[in-house]
Amino acid sequence: MTDRIIAIKESLTQKLKLQLTGAEAFAARHPRALTGTVVTLLTGFAVTAFGIAPLAPDAKELPQTLVEQSIPHPDLDAQLAALAEHQIGLSRNELTRSSDTADSLLKRMGAFDPAAAQFLRNDPDARRLLQGRAGKMVQLTADASGTVQSLVARFQAERPEQQSSHFSRLSISRQGQGFSAKFETLPLQAQVRLASGSIRSSLFAATDEARIPDAVASQMAEMFSGDIDFHRELKKGDRFSIVFESLTADGEPINWEGAGGRLVAGEFVNNGKTYTSVWFKDSVTGKSNFYGFDGSSKRRAFLASPMEFSRVTSGFAMRFHPIHQTWRKHLGVDYGAPTGTPVRSVGDGTVEFAGWQNGFGNVVHIRHSGERTTVYAHLSRIDVKKGQKIEQAQRVGAVGATGWATGPHLHFEFRVKGAHQDPRAIARAAEAVVLPNYARGQFQQVVAQVKTQLSVAQTVDGSTSAD
Repeated sequence: MTDRIIAIKESLTQKLKLQLTGAEAFAARHPRALTGTVVTLLTGFAVTAFGIAPLAPDAKELPQTLVEQSIPHPDLDAQLAALAEHQIGLSRNELTRSSDTADSLLKRMGAFDPAAAQFLRNDPDARRLLQGRAGKMVQLTADASGTVQSLVARFQAERPEQQSSHFSRLSISRQGQGFSAKFETLPLQAQVRLASGSIRSSLFAATDEARIPDAVASQMAEMFSGDIDFHRELKKGDRFSIVFESLTADGEPINWEGAGGRLVAGEFVNNGKTYTSVWFKDSVTGKSNFYGFDGSSKRRAFLASPMEFSRVTSGFAMRFHPIHQTWRKHLGVDYGAPTGTPVRSVGDGTVEFAGWQNGFGNVVHIRHSGERTTVYAHLSRIDVKKGQKIEQAQRVGAVGATGWATGPHLHFEFRVKGAHQDPRAIARAAEAVVLPNYARGQFQQVVAQVKTQLSVAQTVDGSTSAD
């Protein structure tokens, strides 16, 4: 009986060796569709065949019956042929660059397809991919030879009024020997996300490491600007946790200017002291603001700065005038920033003047309550009109170098009854916005919810979805 079992083993082994020899020969004929990994897996069947062993050490003493049965073996040649016909695909994501051409973009994404490149150059819709701003999100699918099968690009909506709420999607697909393109404008979707981080060098290095959009990072700095001087008081080891709404295009997070998302709540531990804040919208007035969890407002009647981030190049003091070459009292604050940087109103008010004014160049005057006026000078553009009602933080123009300016910067003034005052002192002393009594019940419900989310955010390394 033992000799017959050995004979059966040898017969099976011989058959498997013949089939494996055929598989190896097939692999040599089709090197691109098959790798040595397939042959190695098939060899494992031979190992399994030799795994036959007696059921127990005393198997000879048990009754034995010889059963012969023909076991059909799969046709390995047919299976290998089917595997060779399977197309291996390539899928890759990239961002467009300002220097991209149709050919360079496809090459960087691992595709070689002159026909696809020509379509990108000639089709009216496909040309949108390389027009306008760089940074478009592109997803490409190609076959094993590098021939493009499909391309989808998502980018900021082209119409200015839609750029904070919609995105454009360009879909290109192969149709036989040619291509077709479809261009759509679709609404962005909001997704609640959690993030946390710690300070090693700077606030923005920490938010970048936590994958927090720039717009949300700016809102966090604004949220706690009344509690923490981020230029002087920030310390290594300080930590933060936030809840924010991230806008997505087809589920992909975006970080486009004007559509970076909204901060919902935050906790910041600075030098051992904890500060908390939540964004709350008054359902009656429709106005929103950041509040501490106790209901105290984080917003004052005037912001500390007319720009989110900048450096003060000349304060409210005596200075040597760069053009007149004399020492003069500087009746405002100059903020150095690149041309085009958005300039915002520091408070609610009405546009009193918007136009050209001698040394100020393009300038905007806004009248506020209490006989107070703010001035924004040397603008490269003006985005408001005389008589227009303005809300705090609303854009009024952009940094420039018009009028008597030696370089791009914003000259900002604060006047009370016509007399010049130090803008930063006025902002610090400005009255706080009070949470109405009728809104406190709803506010406490919001606080209870975000407290739970912030406790989870503290355990998050980087940014993650809260869904």
